[in-house]
Amino acid sequence: METIKENGTRVRELLRDKAWARWTALALLALAMFFGYIFVDVLSPLQSYVQETRGWDPVTWGNFFGSETFLNVFVFFLIFAGIILDKMGVRFTAILSGAVMVVGGAINWYAMTESFQSTALAHFFDGILNIPDAWWNITPWVVGMPASAKMATIGFMIFGCGIEMAGITVSRGIVKWFEGKEMALAMGAEMAIARVGVAVVFFGSPWIVKLGGTIDVSRPVAFALLLCCIGLICFITYGFMDRKLEKEMGTNGEVKDDPFKISDLKYIFTSKVFWIVSLLCVLYYSAIFPFQNYAGLMLQNTLHISEEQAGLIFFVFPLGAAAITPLLGNYLDRKGKGATMLIFGSILMILCHCTFAYVLPAVPSIILAYAAIILLGISFSLVPASLWPSVPKLIQPKLLGSAYAVIFWIQNIGLYGFRKGIGSVLQASNPGVTNPLDYSYTVTMTVFASCGVLALIFAIWLKALDAKKHYGLELPNIKKDVTADEAEVADAEM
Repeated sequence: METIKENGTRVRELLRDKAWARWTALALLALAMFFGYIFVDVLSPLQSYVQETRGWDPVTWGNFFGSETFLNVFVFFLIFAGIILDKMGVRFTAILSGAVMVVGGAINWYAMTESFQSTALAHFFDGILNIPDAWWNITPWVVGMPASAKMATIGFMIFGCGIEMAGITVSRGIVKWFEGKEMALAMGAEMAIARVGVAVVFFGSPWIVKLGGTIDVSRPVAFALLLCCIGLICFITYGFMDRKLEKEMGTNGEVKDDPFKISDLKYIFTSKVFWIVSLLCVLYYSAIFPFQNYAGLMLQNTLHISEEQAGLIFFVFPLGAAAITPLLGNYLDRKGKGATMLIFGSILMILCHCTFAYVLPAVPSIILAYAAIILLGISFSLVPASLWPSVPKLIQPKLLGSAYAVIFWIQNIGLYGFRKGIGSVLQASNPGVTNPLDYSYTVTMTVFASCGVLALIFAIWLKALDAKKHYGLELPNIKKDVTADEAEVADAEM
């Protein structure tokens, strides 16, 4: 089928030119990520339960969540994932990432079950991976960790390879289907759906863990694993649409006469603006995702409320972000101002974490907690909605998969360090405290606020550089078709 533009040019209509098709493709990708993010945080609201039933102290808790990024960081899996994405395409990499998530998730779930605790495998893990808790120990394993934690970290790091590979693949897939169209809105919608997954966790996990009147921390993990299996089905279904689009394009969807080469990675690593974006990303997300892992218990302790009440307060954060992110994405598509959004988002995050660090401990108010969480939700809408659609403006298309991979890799380095280290910060700032409901989070929240300050500095630097180099970060994403009058003027000037 052909369409005729206003200037008389005949253009063959592709599947992605049909609104229903590109939004269906987005829905499949977003749902898979939605289920994946549920698994990532399914244990986050259950810190006290896991400590009581499985013996995980704050250091173990932090090391477990840090393990998600271990292989991505130290085995460079994300770099390889980006190369796979650029060489093999979105369809293959999406299905591969979904399968890896299911395998890792299954191992993680088994480690949390009651049946695992008394097996020979559990006794085996009691005797291995007992590495001293020293500065040189970069692994998530330390002496004294329960066998369930050691086994769970192995599953979670495998799962982490899948979820991070899926993240860069979905971003690349959205660019493939929405470039020159509603790209920021599409990325915002995908992120919004993923944020709802976090909301579901904080609302649903405390309820599922007590189903039937018995505490079972493996039950929410099993539910999240089932959702990951459905996510794999979503990726497979998307693959059929992707195949049809590529047949229509006549290529693999990339630049045919200038294929990707591994040596081209030098253009990414030598780009100053790319490093500014990457460092802004790692600082911002290091103050968000590790915070999610501790937010439930922090709210319980600071406000002296139950885990269900804490979950309801934090429930506002991802839901608010989910509601606002598509709106901001739509604004970015039509009006621009991406670099400005990064600055305002960083400022709001600083205000939120400072409130949790200094104001709430002095004035424990649920209303104030809601206000701070809402600020964080707005921040978490502003930054991702403007950050990810900006990358295609800085990197040539054939390197886009690798560029996203490198950004995610750098982000994973920060997340690993913060998740592993923040547990030690929490324990060191609470000497002699063994009851998780007695922890003070002032020092911990100050660390998160400091990340926000550094992210703000990089955001201001990025805006200044964009004004000088004209990358187009402040410009809208939607490209208007050349009209007949504009075409005549262009012809006359030639």
